[in-house]
Amino acid sequence: MLDSCQNAQERWGGVHRLIDRWLQEREELVQAFRNLRDAKPAFADKDTNRDFCAVLVDYVSAWHFEVQEQLVSEAKAFGDDRSLELAEQISPRIDDITQIALAFNDHCDKGNCNDPERFAKKLQELGSLLHERFELEDCLIEVLHNAHKEEGAVQA
Repeated sequence: MLDSCQNAQERWGGVHRLIDRWLQEREELVQAFRNLRDAKPAFADKDTNRDFCAVLVDYVSAWHFEVQEQLVSEAKAFGDDRSLELAEQISPRIDDITQIALAFNDHCDKGNCNDPERFAKKLQELGSLLHERFELEDCLIEVLHNAHKEEGAVQA
């Protein structure tokens, strides 16, 4: 689809909108995390827990199946080998955090969230990992997309 666009603005403007929409999902994830963290006791509020897990899975899936794919395609189109190398270095850590997030979701889906201390500890660990993930994602967005905005505008 992007390959059929006529100029760089049309081509990469869609990536910018995708990133904006995904960053809005990040805000929803952070708010859902806070709601779950602040619920007393957090594990007992099944609706809040379910809402958080749904947003969490949607968020990490959107990164892997939409955002990252488009960012890599953009870097390839600009012949940006340096950025692609960075993506290869950072992506495995993001993948690791994804697996931990999905395991948290599975753990909660199976009803294994009945120990308040264990749940609070797991949630705190997940929060720290999500913070790390956000920083890694932001780094990739900066390198894989923002670096090409000016070049794309010149090509348009």
